[in-house]
Amino acid sequence: MYAVTNPATGETINTFESLTDDELQLEVELAAAEFAKWSARTRKDRAAIANRAADLFEERTEEFVTIMTREMGKLSDEARGEMGLVVSIFRYYADNAETLLADEEHDIEGGQITIRRRPTGVILGIMPWNFPVYQVARFVAPNLVLGNTLLLKHASNCPESALAIEQVLHDAGMPDGAYRNLFVSSSKVEQVIAHPAVQGVSLTGSEAAGRSVATLAGKHLKKVVLELGGSDPLIVLDSDDIQQTAQDVVEARYSNAGQACNAPKRIIVLDDLYDDLVAAAIEATKNFKLGDPADSETTLAPLSSRDAAEEVAEQIKQAVADGATLHTGGDLVDDETAFMTPAVLTDVNKDSAAYRDEIFGPVSLFFRVKDVDEAIKLANDTKYGLGSSVFSTDRERAREVGAQIDAGMTYVNQAGGSQADMPFGGVKSSGIGRELGPLGIDEFANKMTIRH
Repeated sequence: MYAVTNPATGETINTFESLTDDELQLEVELAAAEFAKWSARTRKDRAAIANRAADLFEERTEEFVTIMTREMGKLSDEARGEMGLVVSIFRYYADNAETLLADEEHDIEGGQITIRRRPTGVILGIMPWNFPVYQVARFVAPNLVLGNTLLLKHASNCPESALAIEQVLHDAGMPDGAYRNLFVSSSKVEQVIAHPAVQGVSLTGSEAAGRSVATLAGKHLKKVVLELGGSDPLIVLDSDDIQQTAQDVVEARYSNAGQACNAPKRIIVLDDLYDDLVAAAIEATKNFKLGDPADSETTLAPLSSRDAAEEVAEQIKQAVADGATLHTGGDLVDDETAFMTPAVLTDVNKDSAAYRDEIFGPVSLFFRVKDVDEAIKLANDTKYGLGSSVFSTDRERAREVGAQIDAGMTYVNQAGGSQADMPFGGVKSSGIGRELGPLGIDEFANKMTIRH
């Protein structure tokens, strides 16, 4: 069931009916029928619609802030920041459409070729709840400009976000058939992927969901982009301000209540800094204030649901049972809501699930290493490979260390992040493909070669 349940109160506010099989089939057929007309429109025309969408997202920011705060407990200020990123994504693809989609001319033996980017058809997006508008924007904006028609299956706890996004895109000028919102269960996904008009699927979600969707896409020979989980390492090589470095680390980790795939989940610290940095991080963690996410004084939101909070609390308990030291936090604050106190763990056993698995909540894991080589080895000792960070007063040294981490992205003196013009994606069990930047528009394009 698609339902709005406020994680700050536990109250279910609204529910929405899911589509029947026949209704779902009709939605796919509408997107398929629209493709020829939508893809035939000029890039300039589609870019203008993307720009208008950016205007509307900007104008309706407070409406989206209210929705996100109610649906998944996002802090109001963080929701406003998310909307700013959404606007920038639509602007980026609108402003750069002609450049990103321009023909490429190359000389080859015996002649020349042109590489032309063309739309491919209907693309399905399966999007998560943790960034209810941003995740959709990075799927929609490049494909809108490219000329694909789009189907969107949002998370079941974000129906109001899904409907508000659909309204913006239609108000901006996208024809009804060019963008369709689908309220369907995961069991209906194969019905969509199997349709001949559907040429690809993009999923942001868990590793398990990614494996399931990739299996279906392979079965039906459809292109797939997967942005999955992460257990991102953050290496601290040195610091001229331990207190500030600790504050930067915990703020990045507990942003969005720790529910970000590319948050720094494993903080790896060289031995001579370790004790001071962990002590500073523990004190900084204790200063976070839980409360109403709409209140500007609140600095830590609830998790997205009671179930999610209970799962994270159980992961912490198991880590401690396996030998880890819990320095602060890790408690559910009541019996109904999704609030939990932020936690700091050290001495995590290599055989513990907490060492291997992603903890999707406000939990920091600190690891002590003797030198840079050990730091890199520990950073790479994971099945994931989304993002990574290296902190140092010597930026070039940090850059060189970051380049040795098996990840899709690395950041110098910054704990993760995203922006419209920078490709986003991972390797290993963190996914396949890239979103955003110049690479994001290529994923569902037919890069057609014309020999002449």
